[in-house]
Amino acid sequence: MHDADNRNARQGRIAHRRRRVRPRRSRAPLFHDYADAMTHRFGYRWTAPAAAIALCVATNAVAQQVSSPPEDADQDSTEQGQTHLDGSFGPLTYEAWVRETRRKAFQDTDWKFQARTYYIDRDKYDDSESEAWAIGGSAGFKTGYFRERFAFGATLYGSAPLYAPDEKDGTLLLKPGQEGYAVLGEAYVETLLSEDLQMTVGARTFDTPYLNKNDSRMAPNTFLAAALQGLHGDGKQVGQWRWGAGYFDKIKERNSDEFVAMSDDAGASIKRGVYASGVNYSKGDLSIGAINYWSSNVINIFYTEAKYGVPVGEHAKLKFAAQYSDQRSVGDDRLTGSDFDAHQWGVKAELEIGSALLTTAYSDASGDRDMTAPWSGYPGYTSVQVEDFNRAGEAAWLLRASYAFPKHTGLSAYALYVAGSDPDAPSAYGRGETDFNLQWSPPEGPLTGLLVRLRYALVAQDDPGDTDTRDLRVMVFYDLPF
Repeated sequence: MHDADNRNARQGRIAHRRRRVRPRRSRAPLFHDYADAMTHRFGYRWTAPAAAIALCVATNAVAQQVSSPPEDADQDSTEQGQTHLDGSFGPLTYEAWVRETRRKAFQDTDWKFQARTYYIDRDKYDDSESEAWAIGGSAGFKTGYFRERFAFGATLYGSAPLYAPDEKDGTLLLKPGQEGYAVLGEAYVETLLSEDLQMTVGARTFDTPYLNKNDSRMAPNTFLAAALQGLHGDGKQVGQWRWGAGYFDKIKERNSDEFVAMSDDAGASIKRGVYASGVNYSKGDLSIGAINYWSSNVINIFYTEAKYGVPVGEHAKLKFAAQYSDQRSVGDDRLTGSDFDAHQWGVKAELEIGSALLTTAYSDASGDRDMTAPWSGYPGYTSVQVEDFNRAGEAAWLLRASYAFPKHTGLSAYALYVAGSDPDAPSAYGRGETDFNLQWSPPEGPLTGLLVRLRYALVAQDDPGDTDTRDLRVMVFYDLPF
């Protein structure tokens, strides 16, 4: 009887511990394995590591659950080490828990459907023209967490021409040659390793300064990657740490239906991925962080940024920001064939008064090569609709004013001007860009989810021919209600 009493006491303690440590839904940010499905699409070398990662996590999770007896188990006289038929093939309460979490995962599935139509007409410096009108969008889902550990997601993107003259290629709304495309851009597994730690394996969008979705056409950039992301703290009293690290093997550009090596996309003659890691700390209106990207024998990019805000009166705030980027060749210099280094620093000040925002910024680029952003939109403070103002030797000033009309109207607008100096290259000239933007997004009613945006840019270049560039964009996005 002592053995039975001891066993029942142990079972009670184990059940109590199991109730206490059951994992909760994660609050980690987005920054996981479907090995068989991805093998054919993205290559065999991903199968083994992805499967191993998922198998280890799954085995650990299952072992934890199986080792714990049912919480509502009746006492019985079964001796330790015995198994009767009614207890065979897995604990019944564990099977019920699996069914329940699976049901909740399906219930929590988030479906997203977005329709897009987009028109671009650009006259270039050399008097050539790029023009196209495309229609398409995306359809995707992300499940809730199966067994409170695993979620799955996938997104299909597509774009088709409505008007696309062959001689006016280059808008990036369509594939080269003004051709439409359809591509499974996202297909991933997301795993909760702890409450504040998340792992992603597969193809997915990510957002960092020099590696992001750059969603400014019909589809975003997506990346074939394995990445960890963490979040700790509340961002207020104790501050908040956000961090991420991962390996990014391939990229699908925003107007492509194929994944290519990250080094290929950057323009190097070898196939390499990118290792990225970064951290950011924020507390109230203070934010500071840094991130590094390293691609073997291709390039290393380091970026750091700090922001701070100061209230000015009851309805105004003054915000300051500073950034620095360093880019240099590494290893065998396979990107350009020789050593290079390039740098840019920038500062920005913003005054927020009610619904108005006034911005001024300055940037300065130097080095023996223009700055580059092969896997993202450029993060410089003076990078705008057409130009990035990041050529070696180029300094630029920006002035910008924006206004959000009363919320019920859904209207907002801004205008800006950037003046860039002559860069170092003797065949390059200073430029000035003026942009206008008008946006309408109804906050409520039957058109909720609709976004209509009109953008216009004029770039004047200080060359002997006084050439200009004009860029008109009209876009209509609609998130279908589901």
